[in-house]
Amino acid sequence: MLEGKKILVIDDEVKIVEVIKLYLENHGFEVFEAYEGTQALKTYDKENPDLVILDLMLPDIKGEDICKNIRMKSRVPIIMLTSKVDESDVVAGLYMGADDYITKPFSVKELVARVVALLRRLSDEAMPLSDIIELDDDLVVDVLKHEVRKNRDSLYLTSTEFKLLMTLLKYPQKIFTREELMDIVLGEENFGYNRVIDTHVKNLRQKIELNPRQPKYIVTVHGTGYRFGGGKNG
Repeated sequence: MLEGKKILVIDDEVKIVEVIKLYLENHGFEVFEAYEGTQALKTYDKENPDLVILDLMLPDIKGEDICKNIRMKSRVPIIMLTSKVDESDVVAGLYMGADDYITKPFSVKELVARVVALLRRLSDEAMPLSDIIELDDDLVVDVLKHEVRKNRDSLYLTSTEFKLLMTLLKYPQKIFTREELMDIVLGEENFGYNRVIDTHVKNLRQKIELNPRQPKYIVTVHGTGYRFGGGKNG
């Protein structure tokens, strides 16, 4: 069900925001608007939207910086709006974390169609997480307590390792690149050494896998990155 999903529209052009809001509300979405960067970040933190539509040309904060800020704390889908049409700009936007990219002028009907398609894809992909996740009879994740138990014994996981595990659990069908995992898991501590994530994966495997050399839960996808391997919920 997409009805009632919250959409944050960030653009300094009032008329554009009003039209987008009207179309989205006609499709059953709850829409919040922001006309500059500072307001956008405050609204994002307050409302925790399900999708963000982000114009890159804002009066106070660059849209690219807003995207980076959001990506440090969330995988919420982001659709960028921009008048930039160069391929390099499109590629740069996608690399910094955008899920889709639309150039101005654009069809609002097409924008809404992309919003619906993106949310449907993610809702199919994301696994709703319960408070207690039994990966197998001997491995349990307590989401509320940020605790992992193996054979009923609590494991010590660093905050990075726990965040890594939860990211893979939430999207069991998704193959994450090393760069994506570094952005999600490390955030501001991501210094661009993409092999650092391999060390965190190795350490996590040592703790949760029965045989780290033949991992069951964190599977390597050669040439790409990692994905969740399974368990009772896989």
